[in-house]
Amino acid sequence: MNFALSPEQEAIGETARRFAQDRLAPLYRKHDVTGQFDRSLIAEMGALGLIAPELPENYGGLGLGYVAAGVIIESIAAADFNIAYIQLLASLNGHILADHAPPELAGQWLPRLMRGEIIIALALTEPQGGSDAARLQLKMTREGDSYVLNGEKTSISMADQADAAIVFGRTGRPEDGASGITALLVDMASPGIHRGRFSDHGQRAIGRGSLIFDNVRVTAANRLGDEGAGFKQVMQGFDFSRALIGLQCLAVAEASLRETWQYVQERRAFGQPLSAFQGVSHMLAEFDTYVTAARLLCQKTLWLKDAGLPHSAEAAMVKWWGPKLAYETIHQCLLVHGHAGYSIDLPFEQRMRDVLGLQIGDGTAQVMKTIVARIRAGRKNVPY
Repeated sequence: MNFALSPEQEAIGETARRFAQDRLAPLYRKHDVTGQFDRSLIAEMGALGLIAPELPENYGGLGLGYVAAGVIIESIAAADFNIAYIQLLASLNGHILADHAPPELAGQWLPRLMRGEIIIALALTEPQGGSDAARLQLKMTREGDSYVLNGEKTSISMADQADAAIVFGRTGRPEDGASGITALLVDMASPGIHRGRFSDHGQRAIGRGSLIFDNVRVTAANRLGDEGAGFKQVMQGFDFSRALIGLQCLAVAEASLRETWQYVQERRAFGQPLSAFQGVSHMLAEFDTYVTAARLLCQKTLWLKDAGLPHSAEAAMVKWWGPKLAYETIHQCLLVHGHAGYSIDLPFEQRMRDVLGLQIGDGTAQVMKTIVARIRAGRKNVPY
């Protein structure tokens, strides 16, 4: 077992850390207040090779592998949780395009995605439900060499900021379930698209909202993969992105622990540093242990993907455990800081709000545990 990073992974990680601390950390609070990113920062990340570095070189990627993507997202999230979502979306959607888009379409969008010039959203969830994604109702009607889209997507990250979206809709009959879902890459400047933004507790710079499609016409050349195969495509991508989500959340927990370990050495009570009291130091040691273990499981998941080995169970484990553990860890770090921790002058409350959303989005804990149970016991023995 070798836990060492390669020289290339170390180098890209160091580049990401420097950029994150110098350029992103000072703006974390500002992005929360303004509710948007400075697009120039995203372009800077792209110029440094920090967006989807695992994508193939023939599309402009660095071909560094999936572990490298995890190394980057940790470094970025530790400074600004929300901007790390740019990496997450680019990796998830980039792989869908690289694997399933016609070469001309992939060549048109992927280089710009990795350069940080555009943002591509993933439009899967609908008002009728999120976890039961196979019941999608947005209609994609074939008319000649185009599809006409009618329906609504909801709870879409970056809905009002994205330049394009991978949209999943029904081309088959409702009774076809997952096998009737098709994916299209849709330019968000297309006529007939109406966008809205929700008011959320956290992840305000990312933004979550709705997309309404009113007779939106999309050329069939923008179809990703075969008609009716869209659901399978996105499910395969989620195995990868779930590990990135785990690292994104745990990086924030690690940053909070580092700051709190330093604080309890400096803060004194009853003539001693806070670290002298086992009620403080043992609690921090416990959370430090859990975060370290969860982080290793995330890295193992990415290593398995790099090796071409099954990793669906591990991905589901870190998706439910990582965000939950991160929230609990940050909460305890806030409490250790006392009245100062309750202030918005320290980042703990913002971090808690930001990581909370990923206990819901991209798969709830209940769904993730069902995935693990089905892999271990067989789908027929875990039908729901």
